Amino acid sequence: MTKDVIALTPKMPDTWALLAGLYAGGPEAAVTAGSEGAVLRLCAPDGRPLVSVEAPLLVQVPGEAERLLGRDVPVPFWWTEARASGAVPGAERLAGSVCGRLALLLGGTTWPEPAAGTDVVDVRAAVAPDDGQPVVDVLTDSTSVVLADRPVLALTTWLSEVLRGTSASGRALQIVTPPHVRLSAPAHATLLQVPNRWVVQDPAQGYYDGLSGTVLRWQDGTFAPALGADGTASVAEAFGRTSPSRDRQLVVAFRTTLPAHEDAVLGEALEAAWRALTGSAPAGWGTAEPVNLPWSPRRLTDLARARAPEPTHLLVTGHPGRPALAWIRVTRTTAGVEQDVTLTLGYGEGEAPPLEAIAPLAETLVMEHGLTTMLTSVRRASRDLTTAPVLQAPPVPVAFTLGARDVRDIGLTHARRPPVEVRPVALGPASAPALHYPLGDGSDAGALVELRRLAAHLRAGVPGAGAEV
Repeated sequence: MTKDVIALTPKMPDTWALLAGLYAGGPEAAVTAGSEGAVLRLCAPDGRPLVSVEAPLLVQVPGEAERLLGRDVPVPFWWTEARASGAVPGAERLAGSVCGRLALLLGGTTWPEPAAGTDVVDVRAAVAPDDGQPVVDVLTDSTSVVLADRPVLALTTWLSEVLRGTSASGRALQIVTPPHVRLSAPAHATLLQVPNRWVVQDPAQGYYDGLSGTVLRWQDGTFAPALGADGTASVAEAFGRTSPSRDRQLVVAFRTTLPAHEDAVLGEALEAAWRALTGSAPAGWGTAEPVNLPWSPRRLTDLARARAPEPTHLLVTGHPGRPALAWIRVTRTTAGVEQDVTLTLGYGEGEAPPLEAIAPLAETLVMEHGLTTMLTSVRRASRDLTTAPVLQAPPVPVAFTLGARDVRDIGLTHARRPPVEVRPVALGPASAPALHYPLGDGSDAGALVELRRLAAHLRAGVPGAGAEV
């Protein structure tokens, strides 16, 4: 039985419904809260966590259940997720009973359906490690290990709390999955960060890193590369069992800087990019997956302002017809309010990424949204924007745009004469232009070499500093 169970209900799980679900652990169980109430923990009598239950989330964005679970659920609906500790026998039944009771009381369904139940599960004999963190499956001095088996491993509220807990305790997070599990784009970006790791269980070679292919083994309380007699690591055969994808992804990564004024509105640059590349605004935004709130730059701004001066990390998604995801990092700096944005769009066979829209988009961002830099790339990867644990083709640069401030710092004469074949196009006012460097159409990997040469040339313009590429 899966350790993750989700109740998908048309009605809100109110206090009484949640209590009915949580009492699946019987009168001996206790409930504690973490992350300002975003995650509840159903605990054994001695306080050790058995099941984490995320606070119910009202999902108002179409297509999120389909994207993450392969389940078509009409919006709005309530998403309540429970996760069992792998260290406690019977905890899976308890998680299934929590969600099964919610579905019974409120209507709707559960994912996966066979996991649901309504039985009371005796927790009095439970034994599990605890140091105040969310439910994890293995906890060592160096590592928090989580076992997961679901169609798409997403950056949920629970996983975000695990990341905060492991980081605060100085541990690495390692997520272990079967080979059929895929990562959502936000989860992929998170697990790329050292020292986190995606560990794939392979029937032939044991374990390997799902992003690099390195064969792993459990040693000294963590999954680490299995070194051969010559001291080198090997790559799992399963990682190389892939064929070139006919799908493509368009990746637009850019940074903008706005003055730190009270009337500044965040998210408008991303909306401009979304409209230029898809013809419509984003569908929704949120702080975790599933993305649950209808698109609103004003509400997004209010949240970032309330969290300042701490950075704010946000997710944005599009409409079901065109797979599109973005993540934003908002930070306050001496230059103003910076937004680091990565927007990824998926295209299937016979669909062409709108590369002709990139140069006009760059000019719009320069003229209206304080563009600092923008790198546009194309890569052969899944249209649905998920990542499988196999070798992925690298992104191929299409264009790079340098904002007016960095052009001034580098020097216009130096910046407009790079050692590449294509000359830059000036954007914005002639007195303070930005420069847009076309690098190709995403089909020639030689553009990677051109980008490196361009980056080295631009960095040389300002000793000790330079543009971020």
